[in-house]
Order: sequence, then structure tokens, then C-alpha cells
Amino acid sequence: MSVGHEELWNAIQERCVALEPGTELVTPLSNRPFRVREISTDRLQIRFDDSGEKRPLWREQFEVLTDRLAEYRLAVAELPPGVEPYATMLTLLADFSVEDDEIAYVPDPEMGGGSPYLISPADARTRPERLHDDAILLADLLDTMEPVDPETLETGTLTDLYVLLSDVQHEADRLRQTARESLLSRLGPDQELHGRFGTVRRTTRERRRPKDDETIFDALDKHGIPSEWVLGVDPDKLDVVLTATDLEEDEVYDVEEQAYVQKTEVEEDEKYSRLQGLAERIEELDEEKSDDLREDLRNLEARLDEALSA
Repeated sequence: MSVGHEELWNAIQERCVALEPGTELVTPLSNRPFRVREISTDRLQIRFDDSGEKRPLWREQFEVLTDRLAEYRLAVAELPPGVEPYATMLTLLADFSVEDDEIAYVPDPEMGGGSPYLISPADARTRPERLHDDAILLADLLDTMEPVDPETLETGTLTDLYVLLSDVQHEADRLRQTARESLLSRLGPDQELHGRFGTVRRTTRERRRPKDDETIFDALDKHGIPSEWVLGVDPDKLDVVLTATDLEEDEVYDVEEQAYVQKTEVEEDEKYSRLQGLAERIEELDEEKSDDLREDLRNLEARLDEALSA
């Protein structure tokens, strides 16, 4: 090894301290997310995000593992579950790297330390956290737009507005579906549930789908209805014919071109940077402005209470 055990442990501790708040790590094989919660003289305390399980990573176990890596590579596919988080932490150091699905000691420090098991704070956020952050960014953008009429906006601002609206819509819909399933388990027939901002009730609607062809044709025969009346064109079969023959598309399809805007890329790091800027701006408010902000929030809450009680 290029460093002794003492230097190794110091490097691990320093690397953990240097991790940006919100950074997430994952185990190499099982892909379990975890975070470093505590750094002690003889261990690291980690917590798995998928279960809440806490686990110590002991200093002497790091020493055993690094002594092994001084002579042999560790195949990621063969890592025992208990060793995985140790391996993840070592890949953060300059003396180790991941090559060909193997964790190895590297004599050249410039070749190591690029861990594939480190997730930035921006990417580590859960879906509810992303929705929360995107909603804040959208509210901030709307607050700075005067007027709000999209036709009057500068192109860059209009693009940001569309991206944020799209992101909020998609994440809100996913969360809404999850909330719907939970509410259905609590709602009985004809029952209503009341919250502070509204009321929900269980509703049902029918969705029909055809039975198999044989059953349908038997039913039609039973009632003296010609089968031809319900036979249609199979689009899949029609596409095969278009591909294999000289039949032209416009002979069998009415084609209408519609233009729409497609979101092709989202700058998550830029959004996260903007969020940090908003947080710092709030923290920098002097006491008077902070009091004004709190008063605004109290007034908003009062208006909501008045509207809901009306």
C-alpha cells in the first residue's frame, strides 16, 4: 500500500467530511443507497435510505480490506452484502478505482477516486423532494414574471417556464397516483374524506374491453347479426402491408401533422444550484425582512383559514 493504516483512516474521515450535504452513496452490487451519518474515532455510522437501517463501518475492517486489495482485486459480483459499503467508501479515495467491474488498488493516485457509487445531492433527491424543489423554483419564476402572459416573455424565460411546468406536472401526477391508492384503501362506498384543502370520495366507472373473437362471433350468431358488421381493419396488419407493398400511406390513412413542444433535457444541476441560491438569499435576509416574511406567511395562512371556513 502507498499509505499506512493511520493515513488510510485519516483519508477516509477527511473524504467523508468533504462530502457535500445531501450526497448519497450506493453499494456496488445490490445498489442500496446509504449516507454517512456519523464519523467517530474508530468507525463510520451509515444509514440505508431504503430501509432506515443503521450500520457501523469499523476502522479495523477497512484495514483488513485494504491489505487484501494491496495484493488482489475484488470482483464486484462477488462482494458479500456486509462488505459492499466498505468497498464503496474505499472507491472515494485516490488510491482505489473501479476497473472492469473490479475494485483495485492503483499506484497512480490520479487514476483513482472517481467513484461510480457516489450520487450528487441533486440526483439523490427523492421524487417528493424533486417535486417540492421544482414547485419552489416554479413559484420563484412566476413571482419574478411581470406580466405572466407567456406571449410577452423572453425566450429563455419561456423555456424555463415550460420545463418547470412539465416537471411539476409529471412528478405531481406520480405522487397523486400513490396518494390515490392509499386513499382508496381508506374510503368505503359512498364515504367522503375531508381535509383542510378539500374533500374526496370514492367513485367508480366502467371500462369495457371486447371479449375474445370466438365468444363475440357466437353471440352475434345467436342474435342473427352478420359478423361482417363488427369486423374492422387491424392497423398493425395494415402497416405490414404498407411496408411490404407499393401501397401508399395516404391511400389508407388520413394523415394530420401536429406540432408540439418536446422537453428533451433538464438541467438538474442548474436547478439545484438555483435552489441553493434561494436558500442562501433567505438566510441573508436581515431581521426586519425576516419578520416581514414571517408576517406574510401568517397573513397567507389567515386568508386560507378564512376562505376555507366561509
